[in-house]
Amino acid sequence: MPDQNSPADHRRRRFLRDTAATAVGSAAVIASPAVLAATPAAPAIVTSERLRPQFPGGIMSGDVTRDSAMIWARADRNARMLVEYSTREDFSNPVRIAGPTALAREDYTARVDLRGLPAGQRLYYRVRFQDLVHESALSEPLTGSLMLPATTPAQARDITFAFSGDEAGQGWGINEQWGGYRVYESMRRFRPDFFIHSGDQIYADGPIQAEVKLEDGTLWRNVVTEAKSKVAQTLDDYRGNFAYNMLDANKRRFAAEVPFLVQWDDHEVRNNWYPGQVIGAAEKRYDERNIDVLAARARQAMFEHNPFRIDSADPFRIYRAFHHGPLLDVFMVDERSYRGRNSPNRQKGGHDADFLGPEQMRWIKQALLRSRSTWKLIASDMPLSIVVPDLNPDVPQGTFEAWANADNGKPSGRELEVAELLRFIKQHDIKNVVWVTADVHYASATHYAPERAQFTDFKPFWEFVGGPINAGTFGPGEIDRTFGPDVRFVSIPADMKQNRSPAELLQFFGIGKIDARSKTLTVTLHNTDGKEIYKVELPPEA
Repeated sequence: MPDQNSPADHRRRRFLRDTAATAVGSAAVIASPAVLAATPAAPAIVTSERLRPQFPGGIMSGDVTRDSAMIWARADRNARMLVEYSTREDFSNPVRIAGPTALAREDYTARVDLRGLPAGQRLYYRVRFQDLVHESALSEPLTGSLMLPATTPAQARDITFAFSGDEAGQGWGINEQWGGYRVYESMRRFRPDFFIHSGDQIYADGPIQAEVKLEDGTLWRNVVTEAKSKVAQTLDDYRGNFAYNMLDANKRRFAAEVPFLVQWDDHEVRNNWYPGQVIGAAEKRYDERNIDVLAARARQAMFEHNPFRIDSADPFRIYRAFHHGPLLDVFMVDERSYRGRNSPNRQKGGHDADFLGPEQMRWIKQALLRSRSTWKLIASDMPLSIVVPDLNPDVPQGTFEAWANADNGKPSGRELEVAELLRFIKQHDIKNVVWVTADVHYASATHYAPERAQFTDFKPFWEFVGGPINAGTFGPGEIDRTFGPDVRFVSIPADMKQNRSPAELLQFFGIGKIDARSKTLTVTLHNTDGKEIYKVELPPEA
C-alpha cells in the first residue's frame, strides 16, 4: 500500500473525505431562494455564451437503492451543480437541490446522493451547472431518468438488467464514422433497470492512435486525445482515460437513462496488476514502477468519474451490495484490491492464494445469508473456470491472472476461495445464485455441477460472460475442470484469429430479465447490434 503519511496519501484522503461530505450532505440541502431562482425552472439571463458552464462528460446515475440514487455530472470549470427531480417527465412540482461545487481538484466532477425517493417508480432528473463568478450564467440543462427498485411484492414488476465490460482496449477507440460505441446503443434499446460494468472501464495501459489499418485495407479512425496517446501514469492521465470514453455519444445517451453499477479489473491501472507489484525492467513504457502509486491514482480517478456512493467508514471500498426488491440482490465484488501476487496459483493456502481476501469473503457470505430476494447475482470481474495466463513481459511463464490454474484437479491457489464460497452456499442452502462477468473479450454461458467436478461440495449454478463493449475480440480460452464446468455456448469460433476489430461485430453483452409472476430468470447474450445469439430460461429453485 502507499505510504500513509505521504503528501499524495493526504491528498487522496482529503479528496475522498470532502467528496463524501458534499455528496451525502447535499441531498438534504434544499436550495436557498437565491439559488432556486437560478435553477433549471427559471430562464437564465446570460450576456455571453462563453460564460455558460459546459458538460464535457454528460450525466450519469448509479448505485441505486430502493429509495436513493447517485447523480453524477462533470463541468468544464468550477461550478455549482444544480439538480431537480420529479416522478413526472414534464417536471411538474419538482424537488430542487443545490448540490456540491465541481472543482478542479476533483477534475470538475460532482455528485448528489438523492434520498427519500419513491420506490418502484421512474424518476426523472435534470442537471445544470452555475458559474461561480457569474451567477446568472447557467449551463443548458441535461435530462436523465432512472428506475427505482420495487420494495414489496405488491409493487413487483419485471426486472431487466444488462452486463458487459472491456472498453477502448487494444487501440480500438471511438470511431465516429463506424457509429462509436455501438454496444451502448444496443443495450439502451432493452431499457434495462441498471447496467453492471464488470470492469476494464478504461485501458490505462492501452494508447490509442488516430488510425488503424484493417485486414481489408480500410482504416479504423479513432477519436484521439492527449491522455490516450500514452500509458497512464499521472492522476491526470487516468482522469483523461475516463473522460475519453464519455466523449462517445452512445455512452452519454445510455448513461443518462440507465444507472451504472461499476467495478474495476486490471486495465483501470495496468494489465494484470496486483498490490505490491513493482513493474519489471522488461516493461519499458513506465517511469513510475510502483504499482501501488499508480493504483492509488487510478482509484481516485475512477471514484471521481463514476456515480459511486462513497462509504465514509471505508472510502476506498469498491465491493458492495444492492437490493432490488423481492426478486433480486446484486453483489459487486472486488478482485483487485486484496489479491495476492500472480503466481503459478497452486498454493495450499496463505496470502498469495487470496483473491477476495478474508474480510471481503466474510462480507459476501453474510450478505448472501441475509438476502431474502429470489435471485442472488454475483458480479465478478473475472470468470471462474476460463484460464487467464499472465503474459506481461516482466513475469515468468506459467503465471496465472484469474481464479483458475489449469491443472483440472482439486482446488488450490485462488480456487480455494471459490471452493470455500460454494461450500458455504450449499451448507446454508442459499438458492438461485448466478454469476456474471467479463474480462476475456468474448461471451459464453457455462453450467457448473458437482457430478462433473473434482470438488463436489456445492450446488449447481450458472455463469455468464459478456464483453467486450468496444475492444479487441479474443478467445475462446482454455477451461479448467475443477468445478465441473459445462460450456453451453461460446460466441466465437474456436480457431478465431485474435484481436478482431469491433468492425467485425464481435462485441457482446448480456441481458437478464426476471419475470415478476413466475420469478424465472431469462438470460440472453447479444452481439454488437443487439442480435440475440443465446438464450436460457432459469426457473427459480423453490
